Amino acid sequence: MPQTPDTPGTTPGASVFHDLSAFLARPRVNSLALSADGGRLVAAVQNLSGDGTRFVSALWDIDPAGVREPVRLTRSGKGESGPAFGPDGVLHFLSGRPGDDEDDGEHEGAAVWALPPRGEAAVVARHPGGIAAYAVARDSGALALTAGLLPGAADAAAHGRLRTERKDAKVTAILYESGPTRAWDRDLGPEDPHVLVRARDGAEPVDAGGQGAALEAPGDAVLSPDGTRVAYTRFVTGRVPDYNRTAVVIADATTGAQLHLLGDTVHLYEAPAFTADGAAVVCSRMRFPTYDEPWDATLVRVDIDSGETVDLLPGFDNWPVGAVCSPADDTLFFTADELGHHPVFRRDADGTVTRLTASGAYGSLCVAPDGRTLYALRNAIDAPPRPVRLDAAAPGQVPAELPAPGAVGALPGTLTEVHVEADDGFPLRGWLVLPAGAGPERPAPLLVSVHGGPQSSWNAWTWRWNPWPFAARGYAVLLPDPALSTGYGQLNHRRGWGQWGGRPYDDVMALTDAVEGRADIDATRTALAGGSYGGYMANRVATSTDRFRAIVSHAGLWDLRMFQGDNDVPWYFQRIFGDPLTRPERYEADSPYVDVAKIRTPMLVIHGGKDYRVPVGQGAALFQDLQRFEIPAKYLYFPDEGHWILAPGHIEVWYETFLNFLDHHVTGAEWRRPGLL
Repeated sequence: MPQTPDTPGTTPGASVFHDLSAFLARPRVNSLALSADGGRLVAAVQNLSGDGTRFVSALWDIDPAGVREPVRLTRSGKGESGPAFGPDGVLHFLSGRPGDDEDDGEHEGAAVWALPPRGEAAVVARHPGGIAAYAVARDSGALALTAGLLPGAADAAAHGRLRTERKDAKVTAILYESGPTRAWDRDLGPEDPHVLVRARDGAEPVDAGGQGAALEAPGDAVLSPDGTRVAYTRFVTGRVPDYNRTAVVIADATTGAQLHLLGDTVHLYEAPAFTADGAAVVCSRMRFPTYDEPWDATLVRVDIDSGETVDLLPGFDNWPVGAVCSPADDTLFFTADELGHHPVFRRDADGTVTRLTASGAYGSLCVAPDGRTLYALRNAIDAPPRPVRLDAAAPGQVPAELPAPGAVGALPGTLTEVHVEADDGFPLRGWLVLPAGAGPERPAPLLVSVHGGPQSSWNAWTWRWNPWPFAARGYAVLLPDPALSTGYGQLNHRRGWGQWGGRPYDDVMALTDAVEGRADIDATRTALAGGSYGGYMANRVATSTDRFRAIVSHAGLWDLRMFQGDNDVPWYFQRIFGDPLTRPERYEADSPYVDVAKIRTPMLVIHGGKDYRVPVGQGAALFQDLQRFEIPAKYLYFPDEGHWILAPGHIEVWYETFLNFLDHHVTGAEWRRPGLL
């Protein structure tokens, strides 16, 4: 049988998860866009490049009715992403590909392109250095562009001249006059992202203001339906740790004049969305954590004329995200972690909240013009993102899946839930992946995989820490949600607050004990791993118990005092741990390095050289300490990667090294060094 893009493989009994190259080659559906009339649905889908060294996005036309097969719309070496429709049905997207009359080197960065229903795509907006993101007004077609301006540049032309001068002089230096200076895996500056609004084709863009230090990728600017107002998130700097925060700016899109700045010293404001009539903005409001109290979050509505702010979800015990306003009325849709899922919720104008989906995790919500139908990307621990169609009013539903690229075929095992009561009486849960064939006669070795955050949850598909390649190798995988995990109410945050290595550690051990008691699990062959906060927990576990045969720590915190002074968001961690000079107790109590002499378990340490969230010195120090105390250890170092491993070749050697390390120490196989290492 000829192999197609969605054929898992041709070996009997095999799956894409048995072959890491095949796993990486699966198409990945990333975002959706719905046309203004609801008749067209377009998805951005990533595939491996021809040489297999990077992921390239293309746009696919998806049938909203779910009848016909998907059709690929674009193809170029640079790729196309960020689809959005204008009021006339024209499809916009971002791409760094050259225009018909341009050479590859003439322009740097991405431009906004427009593809009419019939005809060829053409560039509609460029900016020196590229456009990071854009938005289209639903009714007027105005464009809001997120793009950089160098200090001293009043407009795009001046910015372009300064860029050329720096490039010709080979100057890459950046002068900071306030922090922060880095974010995740990149240096901030020297450009400051600005929101530039263009009312119509050929009009000069209006500068609606700068976004400040864009800690996350810039690009949440939105326009009112008529294009006369714009809202976006701005980072506001101040004295550490109290005043560095995000605020939402609402501005006049025709003049750039600021109308409202939603921000204070107690909350973060982010992710704005305009209501259907453009009279108000809905956004996320998160209460800053303190030394004694954890985060809390809600959605608020801000009236543009009066400035009145109303909490839309009083008493909602989880953290809402992704607010989308219906174009038909005052109905609001959002998502939130809840008990190992990430459902879609509907909030009616009277405040009634309804959970619409029974299971899975949802994102990229699109509301039909009449407000009666939703389109979204659904995924789960056992399902990659797939476009689906939902009834906008039916509770607890299973959506209709729409034909699209990206199926993965049969899974090499099954998924079940694990429940146990913590010693403080709190109900704990997690997911358990069981490999095919596991049973009392053939119990499986166990990998415990601790999520990052720690404010996070195992509820969605991930390509980076996917459990199914491990199941294909014969491992059961426990995905625990301990204290500090999201989706279990504020109590689960409070019970673990201020004790990173305390209550969450106890919860992980309790869930591990419950799984090891199963007849289909071999409790004598176990390992534990985690990344970021999960890497911290791996380090804490290594210094606290020798129950595991192997431990893998990816981007794990080792010395909290050193970490606090070197990471990209020190003010955030000071709010949790305190000032290290005047209140060092938590740094000393929760730093794994002080107990390094207690480690007996072989460890694999993994770190990226450009990781600014958990700087590489944490991994390097851990590896040095392991050698000093003669603990069997290996250090997988990626000089060009950040907090996440993103290059396809690096992802493959990450999985290969990880799996081979487990095989050697957990199941007794001979160590196999990956060929490319």
